[in-house]
Amino acid sequence: MIRASLIKNFNLFKKFSPSFVFKFGGSFVMGAADNATDNKVVHLPGEAKRILQSLASSWGDVIDSDALQVMPLKGAMTNQVYQIKWPTNREHSRKVLVRIYGDGVEIFFDRNNEIQTFEFMSKHGQGPRLLGRFSNGRIEEFIHARTLSASDLRDPDISALIATKMKEFHDLDMPGRKNVFLWDRLRNWLSAAKSMSSPEEADAFRLDALEQEICILEKNLSGDDHLIGFCHNDLQYGNIMIDEETRSITIIDYEYASYNLIAYDIANHFCEMAANYHTETPHILDFSKYPGLEERQRFVQIYLSSSGDQPSDLEMEELVQDIEKYTLASHLLWGLWGIISEHVNEIDFDYMEYARQRFGQYWSRKPVLLGSSGATPAAVADGKTTIG
Repeated sequence: MIRASLIKNFNLFKKFSPSFVFKFGGSFVMGAADNATDNKVVHLPGEAKRILQSLASSWGDVIDSDALQVMPLKGAMTNQVYQIKWPTNREHSRKVLVRIYGDGVEIFFDRNNEIQTFEFMSKHGQGPRLLGRFSNGRIEEFIHARTLSASDLRDPDISALIATKMKEFHDLDMPGRKNVFLWDRLRNWLSAAKSMSSPEEADAFRLDALEQEICILEKNLSGDDHLIGFCHNDLQYGNIMIDEETRSITIIDYEYASYNLIAYDIANHFCEMAANYHTETPHILDFSKYPGLEERQRFVQIYLSSSGDQPSDLEMEELVQDIEKYTLASHLLWGLWGIISEHVNEIDFDYMEYARQRFGQYWSRKPVLLGSSGATPAAVADGKTTIG
């Protein structure tokens, strides 16, 4: 959901800051609650302030449209994100979200496409409503739901809700190109990683071999029978919210969303079960938490049957097998993301170690999942550097 400079939504500490902010002399001065850091001034863009004041004035129950409180959301990884709150003459306060875009995101995704996706999702009730736009950001509806935790992804009841929501998401008829975006993204990110890496880094991560690896994956995994849909492409627990009362699921953060292979999107979701970004070592992945066969089959059965049709055993088995193979593409993509992030971001996160783990999974799982059809050249297979 949240980003602060140039990076994927890792949501390392996705919770509200204990700090609170009151308007003072034209700026927004952070006061401190428990465990708060040094006080600092939060400068919201003038355009954003004017939209916020106009919104508050239009609601009628806000006591003072100028008396807004600004609470930074922790863990921002590409954007700066703030919760804005006003006191009202009723029991509950008014809240919205302000998102100020980070710089340089063109390395990873097209901001214009992301904004168009957000607006479409907003109009069709699939995410937070768009309340206003300014030159370098937007104002969104504040969703009264909680963000999932890492353990929630393995909860059978919640996982079933996610499977159903994912099918609904994939079936959206979005405007624009309906072509698979995965292979272009892999090649674009590989080019960026190679341009930023030192010769030693490029050698350690076998970057010169990855173009051929992408070709191998594209050849082995592409097919006319593979289902294509509108995919989120980053469905980690921090991008999923649940309303505890209605048990409704909301998928948020569409920065990487595009038409893609649905087997890849589900594979990427399964891979994210190895991550817990709320630990002392958020970059460490535990692949023992990757879902077992029965868990994967249950997810796929719910996914395929959620639209009312009963899938055949063959249809289920083929999708389960395809998903496993597409984990390889997920490992390559986010391994490259880690290398690029190391060079463009100053967040305290061990991106290189994260990349090593993802590439390590790729090289170790590839022979199992692709067999001889995905054979690796001897020069790469016998390379001096072992990743992972």
